[in-house]
Amino acid sequence: MDGSRFQSSKEAGEQSQDSASVISIEQLQHLVCLLDNSDVSELELRRAGEGTRLVLRKVKAPESGYQPASYVPSAISSTDSVAPEAAAKETEHKVLAPFVGTFHVWAKPRGGALVAMGDRVKAGQLVGTIESLNVLNEVETAVAGRVVEIFVQDGQPVEYGQVLMTIDSSAGG
Repeated sequence: MDGSRFQSSKEAGEQSQDSASVISIEQLQHLVCLLDNSDVSELELRRAGEGTRLVLRKVKAPESGYQPASYVPSAISSTDSVAPEAAAKETEHKVLAPFVGTFHVWAKPRGGALVAMGDRVKAGQLVGTIESLNVLNEVETAVAGRVVEIFVQDGQPVEYGQVLMTIDSSAGG
């Protein structure tokens, strides 16, 4: 937003009557609806007299929705013509982080690496863990193939949807 504040006359009347009270669930739901139905990405509500501050941020959802340890083809070919390069890239699948946390190449602390570049993996095989809130969450691959690239190192923080590694499914499992 450009810094200007939007407030309907109904809200202004409610705010003046309720200035000393906490925001109600209905008011919060109304603010969320306003945020969802607009191009605004952040909404901030401050009540200086009470010393409260509420910030609502719109987060862009992943296109495919939540899929634990999902994969995304590296390239999508058109049905009209398939170039040899595009067909080769179609076999490369990316393993994505299903959680926010710290990536580890092991399943247990002080354990060995689960996979390395060049290793063959099976569909559903454990390829790493993500530690989040002191809980180790398993990361599995959805396709069989050969690990061709690992993008993150052990102990590196990762975000939801971040590419962890690439698996070439043409290499088999």
